[in-house]
Amino acid sequence: MEALEVFSFAEFHFLRPWWLLAIIPALILAGIFLKQTLWHTEWKSAIQPELLEVLLEDGGKRSNRWISVFTAAGLLLTALALAGPTWNRLPQRVEQANDALVIVLDLSYSMYAEDLAPSRLVHARHKIADILRMREEGYTALVVFAGDAHVVTPLTDDTDTIENLLSSLQPGMMPVAGSNPQYAVEQARNLIHSANLLQGRILILTDGIRDPRDITQFANPDIPISILGIGTAEGAPIPLSFMNRPGEFLPDAQGQTVIAKLDINQLRTTANASYGRFKTSTIGDADILYVLDTQFEISEETEEVDRQFDVWADRGYLLLLFVIPILAMGFRRGALLVLCLVILPSPVHASMVGDLWDGLWQRKDQQAYSALNAGQPERAAQLFEQSDWRATADYRSGAFDAAAQAYEALEQKYNQGNALAKLGDYQGAISAYENVLSANPDHEDALFNKQLVEKLQEQKQQEESEQDNSEEQQESEENQDSDTSQQDSDGEPGEEQDENTDQNSEEENSEEEEKEQNQEQGNEQEEKQSESTADQQNRDEQQEAMEQWIRRVPDDPGGLLKRKFQHETNQRLRRGEYQRSGSEQVW
Repeated sequence: MEALEVFSFAEFHFLRPWWLLAIIPALILAGIFLKQTLWHTEWKSAIQPELLEVLLEDGGKRSNRWISVFTAAGLLLTALALAGPTWNRLPQRVEQANDALVIVLDLSYSMYAEDLAPSRLVHARHKIADILRMREEGYTALVVFAGDAHVVTPLTDDTDTIENLLSSLQPGMMPVAGSNPQYAVEQARNLIHSANLLQGRILILTDGIRDPRDITQFANPDIPISILGIGTAEGAPIPLSFMNRPGEFLPDAQGQTVIAKLDINQLRTTANASYGRFKTSTIGDADILYVLDTQFEISEETEEVDRQFDVWADRGYLLLLFVIPILAMGFRRGALLVLCLVILPSPVHASMVGDLWDGLWQRKDQQAYSALNAGQPERAAQLFEQSDWRATADYRSGAFDAAAQAYEALEQKYNQGNALAKLGDYQGAISAYENVLSANPDHEDALFNKQLVEKLQEQKQQEESEQDNSEEQQESEENQDSDTSQQDSDGEPGEEQDENTDQNSEEENSEEEEKEQNQEQGNEQEEKQSESTADQQNRDEQQEAMEQWIRRVPDDPGGLLKRKFQHETNQRLRRGEYQRSGSEQVW
């Protein structure tokens, strides 16, 4: 509607006028159908109506005539749409590709508050995801802070990687509790300067700042600092469910329940003093667009971002709105099929329509990424075209063999080692980790996994040796039993007795000995059976223990980030960059 209000006939023209030549085939087609109609009229004038009614099918001709009219009209409008009618220009930003944005996320305990459903933390993640999807150009970085600050990703144009890490970010992974945003702003400024950029923007997503000077000390018109407030002025208690204490809330030093409130006035004052903007988080993108619209305040070179350039708005899509119903009327059978797919609420039709709909608006990689986030790694593995993402989907779906082969082709030795460890190929996993360590001796995750897999390999070898020894012992016992039975069956020849009584007594003794022997053999079989059952139970327990060890092989990015943050904090403490204080507020 806005385009129609600013319509200017003086500036109306076509962006691709050569497409107007496509109108010629449409007119030719319309002429052919018109000739057929005239031909039909000439037959009416030459033949008696009674005979003509038998020879010609009026209904079919009328139907074909209407189809021809709709088809010609659809082709005509399509040709006009492809020609690109336009009558106004679009504003273009200057040097938009050099735009640098550092997102700073608060991961203090107060972000667990649930005054924003389902929690402030989840709401902030969604906002960051929306920002990343809006970032078509420029470089983006992510920094998190609590009592200390850490860089999750440096400035990059790969926003998908940042979005993939969002779900693993939570206050429990931060090594120092508290809320010190000055460390995060300092890290953000360093990222911009290390990228050899003189200008950039910082956006803080937080629910509170205790001292505005922590932020305003970095005030610089070339690097404005905006704040997106996460929470409500009424506030909410901080649940301790993350500490496995459901139903309890975080208390203060006096034992009273802490109510984390959003101080809107203080946050707005802090943002204004830092050449930025403040907005409370709301549903939709209006809050994001407002806090990010500080580009005009950066310098004189970028104040003219709203200048009009010779970039015209293509309005051909408006004509396509008329083409769709015309084509649907021209091919009524197809329109009826689409109508059936839409109105029938069966799962099959819903799935079919959903796949067709996704295929219209999303690439296969985008569909696969959505399926991966929705917990459907098998479907994602079939849709991914990029080999690295397909390997990730295979790994998450349990297809470790395919994942290991893909990681080997991609030369991602660390991921290949994880996949081989899941397959039970411990030696191959160790070799992969050694390749990683040879290239980067400080790779803590590879070193940790290598030591863990080596223990698994030793345990497996020990179990195999014990099993071999038990099998050899069992075979020796069986051979010994067979020799004893053979010796008893042969016996020593006795003297022949003439008396019948002695012979009967010997037969009775032999029968008793045979019964005793059978009973002993039965007892031995029961003992062997019980021993085999016990061995099977031991093997099951060992297998279960082995699987538990395997599950300890870390592949979650949250665990890797947590150890990275802890390592950075320990290094800063050793260098004396800051001191931990037990009196600081932990939320």
